[in-house]
Amino acid sequence: MTDFSIRPAVVGDLAVIQRVYAHHVRTGLASFEETPPDLAEMTRRWQAIAETGLPYVVAENAGGDIAGYAYAGPYRPRSAYRFTVEDSIYLDPRFQGKGLGRALLARLITDATACGKRQMIAVIGDSANLASIGVHRALGFEMTGTFKAIGLKFGRWVDTVLMQRALGEGDRATPTS
Repeated sequence: MTDFSIRPAVVGDLAVIQRVYAHHVRTGLASFEETPPDLAEMTRRWQAIAETGLPYVVAENAGGDIAGYAYAGPYRPRSAYRFTVEDSIYLDPRFQGKGLGRALLARLITDATACGKRQMIAVIGDSANLASIGVHRALGFEMTGTFKAIGLKFGRWVDTVLMQRALGEGDRATPTS
């Protein structure tokens, strides 16, 4: 991953982000969406994350190409979950297998910890997605469970794998704010 840098996503990145995500919606099981959202919707989603102060980053090569993106969003809207985030990582298929997923996830872990978050959840579409499971495991995530046959996409039932990683002090101390 020597020729890539990771930086915060900006509005000018959103057309590429939308294309990358649309590819995964149309061809893969990482997302259970079945219709790719348009640029306006992806912009709304990016703004929602940006307004929370949570990380939303892109991997960019030396030529300025966006190779993938990742973000940490609120896990659930209830206030008791305010210290927990869920990660999402999507790569342009031309750049898979170069360590970018791992680099993006490592950056999310660092940035979410700096934001005061204490737990990160991975909700991985398809129990056969060994690459995503392996990247998460390599960065300290533990398997917490599998929802069997929870989604129906491309005419087949698909599992969802749940993994979790403590951030910072995790549950060793109660946050003061």
